[in-house]
Amino acid sequence: MGKIRTCLIGVGNCASSFVQGCFYYNDPNADIPGLITKNFGGYRAYDIQFVSAFDVDERKVGRDLSEAIFAKPNCTTIFQKEIPYLDCPVEMGFIIDSIPPHNEQFPESVRFKPLKNIYETPEEARRAIVRSLKEKAVDVVVNYLPVGSEENTLFYAECALEAGCAFVNAIPVFVSKLYGERFRKAGLPILGDDIKSQVGATIIHRVLTRLFEDRGQKIKRSYQLNFGGNTDFLNMLDRERLKSKKISKTQSVLSQMNDSYFDPQNIYIGPSDYVPWLKDNKICFIRIEAEQFGGVPMNLEIRLSVEDSPNSAGVIMDAVRAAKVALDRGLSGPIIEASAYLFKSPVQQFEESEAREMLKRFARPEEEGLKEEEKFFKPFKKHPSYEKSSVKTGYMGSLEV
Repeated sequence: MGKIRTCLIGVGNCASSFVQGCFYYNDPNADIPGLITKNFGGYRAYDIQFVSAFDVDERKVGRDLSEAIFAKPNCTTIFQKEIPYLDCPVEMGFIIDSIPPHNEQFPESVRFKPLKNIYETPEEARRAIVRSLKEKAVDVVVNYLPVGSEENTLFYAECALEAGCAFVNAIPVFVSKLYGERFRKAGLPILGDDIKSQVGATIIHRVLTRLFEDRGQKIKRSYQLNFGGNTDFLNMLDRERLKSKKISKTQSVLSQMNDSYFDPQNIYIGPSDYVPWLKDNKICFIRIEAEQFGGVPMNLEIRLSVEDSPNSAGVIMDAVRAAKVALDRGLSGPIIEASAYLFKSPVQQFEESEAREMLKRFARPEEEGLKEEEKFFKPFKKHPSYEKSSVKTGYMGSLEV
């Protein structure tokens, strides 16, 4: 099948876990747990090849990716110590809004140490980055910028479009909705937005919400509170950077509810604080208050503790392989079959069981998946984005490329 030539925008904790994972799962004969999909359309984890990376931290720029993933302020668990030299030097990116204003208030060991921009204008930076992506023949660009990097994310999406690369958006900026049609017209796939963890706060909250709904219990109120000690939580102390994150997480949970009369004021989902000594560990508290048979009240409370970055790395591994499968099949636009299961804010939401089945069918070799295409996609209801969605084509975006 060949390699998936991948570029990382941002070499933080999530990138570290992702790169480590590609070598942790490099034995085709080993039955090692932890992946959602072992064989995705013919591609294995070790088929992902890192050929390009961009960051702005002085401790990472200029170093090989194999070293940069372990540099400060990264603090995630190192589960794969031996990473070979990748011949992938981390290049200087371009800062627009990726560094929060309060960054300088914290010790250097836990915050970003950004270099000054080397490009005078966004246009100059775009030309340089596009040239680099083309020279390295990048297939898939993964956006790992800090939460709140709205303008920077759109900047790199523009670079991917011009360079002819698929785009995987791991953060809560709604690029698939904003640029989905542009990627479709360019004949390129886009996956997103906002990566789900394998077993994280959002997926647990979604599944429990659906469980209450399916069992006839009316949800009255709910919250999800998250805190941790990595740069993501430090970055989100600036509440202005949380708007898209809160929308993404909240809508992901609300999408599983059938009650049109539910007051959105009765649900709160969002990061709540930064605790440095937790490092990459994330703590989550979920509470659901409901009304059971006879109007009798009940409630459920859960505490989740999980290493944040490895929890999403296996999901991004599926997303990158899905993007390459999309390229191989000559398909484009928002990749609903993969995005619905792997991301919090796809352009179209589905129940988890439906979304999982979509992903499984999409991950099959093309000749197998097409046999069941008509049977599987016929029952789906139309959505406002249906005419331009991948569901209509049977696999993903427009076939007219």
